[in-house]
Amino acid sequence: MKSSRLWAGEGFRNIHSVLPGLRDPAAKMPSLPDFLCADGRRVPGRPLPSVNPLGPWARTPGSGLRATWLGHSTVMVEIAGRRILTDPVWGPRASPSTLVGPKRFQPVPVAMKALPALDLIVVSHDHYDHLDYPTIRELAKLDTPFVTSLGVGAHLEAWGIKSQRINELDWWETYTLPGAELSVTAAPSQHFSGRGLHDRNATLWSSMVIRSPRHTVFFSGDTGLTTEYTAIRERLGPFDLAMLEVGAYHPAWGDIHLGPDHALEALALLGAPTFLPVHWGTFALAMHDWDQPVEALLAAAPKQHVRLLLPRLGEPVEPAHDHEVAPWWREVDLPQHRQPAAEPTAITLPKAMPWPFD
Repeated sequence: MKSSRLWAGEGFRNIHSVLPGLRDPAAKMPSLPDFLCADGRRVPGRPLPSVNPLGPWARTPGSGLRATWLGHSTVMVEIAGRRILTDPVWGPRASPSTLVGPKRFQPVPVAMKALPALDLIVVSHDHYDHLDYPTIRELAKLDTPFVTSLGVGAHLEAWGIKSQRINELDWWETYTLPGAELSVTAAPSQHFSGRGLHDRNATLWSSMVIRSPRHTVFFSGDTGLTTEYTAIRERLGPFDLAMLEVGAYHPAWGDIHLGPDHALEALALLGAPTFLPVHWGTFALAMHDWDQPVEALLAAAPKQHVRLLLPRLGEPVEPAHDHEVAPWWREVDLPQHRQPAAEPTAITLPKAMPWPFD
């Protein structure tokens, strides 16, 4: 870790300057009580429509590349006959507490125990909505290898993953799956790490590029907009699919999350591959409406000639095929289900809760 050029003495750092206009200096950072007690449409009125993917998963994708969004940043990527799971989170909260913190409003469309055999698990960074303790404890029962960013392996090993299954990467380093023509390369992202009040940036954060002889997939993890996407395209592209985060953004932290508008800019820098939005539809991690990211994409993507995928949770899609883009999420938006405001004083926060959460 300390030999990495990203190490800054007491932790890792972003080396790319924050682009002008990403962070609004006049925007007030929401307080934890504001965040936890906000009124409005931060969660849907009822669970979103979902599809059981087990049937489609039993059939080989005709194009050789298929992706199934399972909620937030958890995606099953089927590539070159292998199955890769990104940022697996099945737990009920994105929080160090089982009682307080962002609660899952959308169940995963398939139980962990029903998952088909996995060939690789990718973890981009250590935030609670990407590295989930109960999920990792369950995955520890398997023999599947992990690929993650520098330092994150300590969490995995502490939670039961054998050290020989853990492969940590610095930016631009590559792991090749033994016996397969499949690799994962860690690439730059503009973010931060930490799971408590005293471990800020103690581990690295990365985007990840999954490559086979026929296909290449970009997975953003969490990131703000950076021109390093141009370097990623030049060194690791072209891409058949980009899975970019679009939710949990706010003007006060616009440098560490994309949001829908900056995701479209990042997509262009990556060479405009087919776009699967992630990091939405599962947890309320910012102040915006739960569906605002995809509504914004639905309006903007056609104007920019973006090839957009908006599948239901659990619905497998092949980037090489045409898929209808329809606002399927609107059917759950019932005004009578809006959450009432709560008194901030009624909340007891755990002592080690980081802020922002992700």
